[in-house]
Amino acid sequence: MAPSLVLSEWWTKDTRKGGTPVVVTMENPNYSVLEINGPDPEAFGSMDKDRGKNAKQFTWVLLLRAHRAVGCVAWLAAALWALLGAVKKRLFLRRGVSQEREKPGKGRLLFKFIRGFLVLSLAALAFELVAYWKGWHFQNPDLHMPESFHMLETIEIQGWMHKSYLSWLSFRAKYIAYPIQVLSNICIILFIIQSVDRMALCLGCFWIKFKKIKPRIEGDPFKADDGSEYPMVLVQIPMCNEREVYEQSISAVCQLDWPKDRLLIQVLDDSDDDTIKLLIRAEVSKWSQRGVTIVYRHRLVRNGYKAGNLKSAMSCDYVKNYEFVAIFDADFQPNPDFLKQTIPHFKGNPELGLVQARWGFVNKDENLLTRLQNINLCFHFEVEQQVNGIFLNFFGFNGTAGVWRIKALEDSGGWLERTTVEDMDIAVRAHLSGWKFIFLNDVKVLCEVPESYEAYRKQQHRWHSGPMHLFRLCLPAIITSKISMWKKANLILLFFLLRKLILPFYSFTLFCIILPLSMFVPEAELPVWVICYVPVFMSLLNILPAPRSLPFIVPYLLFENTMSVTKFNAMVSGLFQLGSSYEWVVTKKAGRSSESDLLAAAERESKTSQLHRGSSESELIELNKLKERQEKAPLPVKKANKIYKKELTLALLLLIAAARSLLSAQGIHFYFLLFQGASFLLVGLDLIGEQMS
Repeated sequence: MAPSLVLSEWWTKDTRKGGTPVVVTMENPNYSVLEINGPDPEAFGSMDKDRGKNAKQFTWVLLLRAHRAVGCVAWLAAALWALLGAVKKRLFLRRGVSQEREKPGKGRLLFKFIRGFLVLSLAALAFELVAYWKGWHFQNPDLHMPESFHMLETIEIQGWMHKSYLSWLSFRAKYIAYPIQVLSNICIILFIIQSVDRMALCLGCFWIKFKKIKPRIEGDPFKADDGSEYPMVLVQIPMCNEREVYEQSISAVCQLDWPKDRLLIQVLDDSDDDTIKLLIRAEVSKWSQRGVTIVYRHRLVRNGYKAGNLKSAMSCDYVKNYEFVAIFDADFQPNPDFLKQTIPHFKGNPELGLVQARWGFVNKDENLLTRLQNINLCFHFEVEQQVNGIFLNFFGFNGTAGVWRIKALEDSGGWLERTTVEDMDIAVRAHLSGWKFIFLNDVKVLCEVPESYEAYRKQQHRWHSGPMHLFRLCLPAIITSKISMWKKANLILLFFLLRKLILPFYSFTLFCIILPLSMFVPEAELPVWVICYVPVFMSLLNILPAPRSLPFIVPYLLFENTMSVTKFNAMVSGLFQLGSSYEWVVTKKAGRSSESDLLAAAERESKTSQLHRGSSESELIELNKLKERQEKAPLPVKKANKIYKKELTLALLLLIAAARSLLSAQGIHFYFLLFQGASFLLVGLDLIGEQMS
């Protein structure tokens, strides 16, 4: 194919600087004759004056650009072909695919609603296509005006289908458009309120950075060399079937820089796998032989999930000898100086009940899913936690990487097993009891985020159903508490309602229901600033704490809207105490954080020989049996990818709405619906995150 004249003009548009025209005749007869302006000789350096102007160089540049363009198109075509292949494999051939199995009543009502909405949208699209084909389509009807109805009455009826279409136009304008517009306006108002709250948090974070405000340690809290100034600290590591990460967590905690006679480590194992229990017990035995004061606890009656595990550990008689307790989940690796950076803040501050450190993620660049999670969590810690900690002395405890004053736990009622967010529960009760919190943004504890969508989805369900369940339980206590009205308003309106209930509600309703519905009822069209400008601006604010994630702003915006269906379903489950509101599924870990430490990897390779040298005869017998069992065990079968029905149904719904928007020539609406539908499709087919099959 000959290079086009338009491409040549575009190429030379910015480089023309005068000169005489030059007619270049190509040797290849397949190419056309191009007339271009010759460049000014003075524009080139002195070294180019003696060099001839070869017109073929310009041709090769054009060919190179064309080759790159063809390569880009080929890459896009290959990606689309791969996506279609995945759709065929998972939807039609069903190879290596397992469907999402929901418990009776769990999410069924929402799925039935979305499915019914999809059927109606298909019928409406078919009806609109027929009307558009016959020339009955109104480009931008405004059927609220009386003259519009008069126009409909004067139109000549061209058959029963034409009459049905005109009746549909009148019906949707009279009875459907108004309710949709009212709900749309409510969601827009909530959207604006949430955006203002997000901007206020960002301004608070900017003020903290500008003024360099942060908690500081006064003087030297550890003056005595004999360790008498060091308080007694209890460290707890709750875990349940954590085969991939138990070793690195125990190893990191046992290397904390603190006097051994003033530190006790509790490994709180709730595992129901005998092999994992034996491995954890052997790891504890290894560190105990090295002089670390560490104990292994396993509950016979494992109720109450993590809250029950912590409550059981705090009931031990020796706990009364300790002043502080630090908690680390099984995938967390604190630095050796963690206690020296956190415990001193309690000295001289008797009202302080909690010191919370932020999380650092070792696998944030593992795949697209972990990168998007890193954006959310960086904003949560750097903006939400830090601003609330500085200006309100309150934030939700993150369940790990924090140090509690044991007296604050006891005064607040201790760990309760009534919700799946026991960390938020104890934080709210401690705040109502008058205790203050400190957030340390400079102290990071390494951990990992879920790498598969299945694990992330289950984690988000618990994180959004638990707060709503807790809100039902805590609301009377908040209203009758003795704290100030400002703190009560902050807890009820901001902490619970705005950030835990309103956010998933308007996100799902506005972008997944009202927007596609407005394509079939154009009288209730959403303005462009709601669809494009404000969401992009809010996404930019979210990415500010993680500036390296700026190239992922569009995937982040689309993925957050995609997750709204899971968060909305979880919010409703927790608010109305449905079956899934008290469901705890341990987040699957990959053990990535241990791979970054080569010394720890070498230590793991020599673990068996160390255990054999220091273990008793009974332990050696158990370890030998375990080794034989592992050698005879079959290779683990990787879990198949899932198909998520709600996400796939919403993908089809949004793509149908995108097709309908083409008839109305709504540009920004079409592109948003198209890309959002593709995002739902990728998630519904489990094509984001770690591929498990």
